[in-house]
Amino acid sequence: MSGRLAGRGAIVTGAGRGIGAAVVRRLIDEGAQVAALDLDRDAAENSGASLALACDVADSRSVASAIRAARAAFGRLDIAVSNAGIGRAARDGSDEFYAAMAQRNAELAEHGRSDVIVDQLIHMEDDGWAGVLAVNLNGTFYVCREFARVLAQDGSPGTIINVSSTSAQSGEGSAHYCASKAAVIGLTRQLARELAPRRIRVNAVAPGPTNTPVMQGIPKEWIASMEAAIPLGRMADPAEIAASIAFLASDDAAYVNGSVLVANGASYYF
Repeated sequence: MSGRLAGRGAIVTGAGRGIGAAVVRRLIDEGAQVAALDLDRDAAENSGASLALACDVADSRSVASAIRAARAAFGRLDIAVSNAGIGRAARDGSDEFYAAMAQRNAELAEHGRSDVIVDQLIHMEDDGWAGVLAVNLNGTFYVCREFARVLAQDGSPGTIINVSSTSAQSGEGSAHYCASKAAVIGLTRQLARELAPRRIRVNAVAPGPTNTPVMQGIPKEWIASMEAAIPLGRMADPAEIAASIAFLASDDAAYVNGSVLVANGASYYF
């Protein structure tokens, strides 16, 4: 099979929908064998991947099992895309946040003013905070660690691409989401230095607002305001983020290491 990634083995987390599913399709188009990892194995199967595996990235044993299974199936691993992420968790104050936002918007529409303060932090419980970090940060760490262990055992080079967010720099979003995505960038930069002698490159992609299923849970007014703030005037399509990831996975980016590729339509400058 021809393509920039011909003959290579890849794993993609959060592969059942949105950016993850788009990445699976793009890497396959580039010639790679791809294992789609997702909490919902049926969704992973529907991505068209070479191999679909159930995986909870918040559970290090689940991550290790899935990555080892992909290695056994393909005979090699070359690419890891740590994409799985969530924006909210139970008891994280999201319900109160969206309710206050709806009330504020209604009052603004009716009266042209509102005294409603839209809070989330004061409603966020410990487990709500931890729930998002368990997936976005711990999950990324578990994927990077197990992938590096496999490549170290094989004595093989490889590349890791972690999915961060423009929110890491802009601060737009919830406390746990912004904090976790900023931490992913710090982790990426540290690992790029540490793993370079093993010929493992580590980079990140920082998408801006992207038209994924996660966006369906956000009030339309908020989406409209986000799109209005993007110079290109629209959200990204998942396939556009996947193209950025495919570049970083390829030999075209052979000297790119520890970088953050920003794909946000100029909505925020890093």
